[in-house]
Amino acid sequence: MHAITNSGWVEVVTGCMFSGKTEELLRRVRRAEIAGQEVAAFTPALDERFGTTAIGSHAGNRIEATVVSQDDPLSEIREHLNGEQVVAIDEANFFSETLVEACEELAAEGRRVIVSGTDQTFRGEPFHPLPELIAVAEYVEKFQAICMQCGEPATKNQRLIDGEPAHYDDPTILVGAEEAYEARCRSCHVIRTD
Repeated sequence: MHAITNSGWVEVVTGCMFSGKTEELLRRVRRAEIAGQEVAAFTPALDERFGTTAIGSHAGNRIEATVVSQDDPLSEIREHLNGEQVVAIDEANFFSETLVEACEELAAEGRRVIVSGTDQTFRGEPFHPLPELIAVAEYVEKFQAICMQCGEPATKNQRLIDGEPAHYDDPTILVGAEEAYEARCRSCHVIRTD
């Protein structure tokens, strides 16, 4: 809670895949716990890469989390809150637009809300609701990865299907990691339209 205004706030950690977003969320959660703050962590039901009740990073770090619905996260988050000062939400890009309202309400109640998620689809287009969360957040940090083709700073999510770039018309959401995605720079990012 901000000392002068006694208000909460929203922090957004974003960037492309493999940029360290979830690792940063986990770092912030650990620091809050070290400071003696109670933390409640949430993850969307869609993402089961690190188990159904955990937030995990590609670096292997993880914390226990409660799985909530992508469509109505606020009511489910409220069911599991017991006065925690910090609310951590991973993979914001898998939630509906209702996540924005949820974060706003939780912050209005005096909570620190830490949200992480990728801000772009594999097409390089805005991945909602991240743009809206960025707009209402008090703090935003955008991370970069390293392009897996040329080594330059990467900001794009390259989806691969059998080792080849995905087609523009492929579904927006495909949960995966190294087997389906690479971090790429603007120059190396490819979207098939043929």
